[in-house]
Amino acid sequence: MRAPEFWSGEGVGARFTAAALSPLGALYGFSVHLKRLRARPYRAKARVLCVGNLTAGGSGKTPVAIAMARMLIARGKEIAFLTRGYGGSLEGPVVVEQRHSAAEVGDEALLLASVAPTIVARDRAAGAKVADEMSIDVVVMDDGFQNFQLQKDLSLLVVDAAFGFGNGRLIPAGPLREEPAQGLARADAVVLMGDGARAIPFSGPVLKAELMPVAPEALHRQPVFAFAGIGRPGKFFAMLNATGARVLGSQSFPDHHRFSTPDLSLLKTTAEKLGAKLVTTEKDYVRLDPPERTGIVPVPVFAAFKSDEALKPLLDRLCAARA
Repeated sequence: MRAPEFWSGEGVGARFTAAALSPLGALYGFSVHLKRLRARPYRAKARVLCVGNLTAGGSGKTPVAIAMARMLIARGKEIAFLTRGYGGSLEGPVVVEQRHSAAEVGDEALLLASVAPTIVARDRAAGAKVADEMSIDVVVMDDGFQNFQLQKDLSLLVVDAAFGFGNGRLIPAGPLREEPAQGLARADAVVLMGDGARAIPFSGPVLKAELMPVAPEALHRQPVFAFAGIGRPGKFFAMLNATGARVLGSQSFPDHHRFSTPDLSLLKTTAEKLGAKLVTTEKDYVRLDPPERTGIVPVPVFAAFKSDEALKPLLDRLCAARA
């Protein structure tokens, strides 16, 4: 879905819409609380790192999960990703293979699988049991902070520093998946992504990171037409501008959008008329079938932490033997 404007709007109309939907938000929040109370989480043999968020989409949790996984691999740990496979048809548990498509396992799973073994499972406990059979040292959960089927050893909350918690209301009245105080109480650390002055009421470690494009010089001064179907497409378009690309136009789509033949035909025709490269996010690119990718340039990003001082003790906890 595309985030409604009233989730971050401050006008009278935005406030009225959010207030009208707030009873449904209260029910949503209660359902999350109830799931937590009823949960009997499975304790995996592997250590479990959860990288999640409190809002619906667009915070940068997948790049953070990948960055943390690479740090653990550098320490000699065998890791596997565990994800729901949002947007895919397979319930799992299934280990992602090259033959799988985004339609089967979701776009995020394909990105994760390019780094390390990736398990798609809507039942996270069942997915963790597969990881145990693989003799994995650390399971890295991409999302799942509001999933209580699996006991976590370390939970990181990724927060967009500019967006924060939006209007502070629960879905559908706002972007929140649960009340911030409730979620922050379960977090071991917060990752503030990007620049912004949002205050986060959290007394634990706060890590600062930003999303950086891979090989930004390739787009410097290049005319581009950009499209994206992610949680907050505007962040991607702003990043392209920051690299020095000449963004001649852009088109946003809902998160996890399945691009149709007419969609792609119009995008390619528009870019051609402008004399521009047609660019998109790596997440959108992997959702396309190989023949559809012709003429489209993906722009991969990675999460760059601004300091590793607070990271080291967190990684030490994950690498230490469980008592």
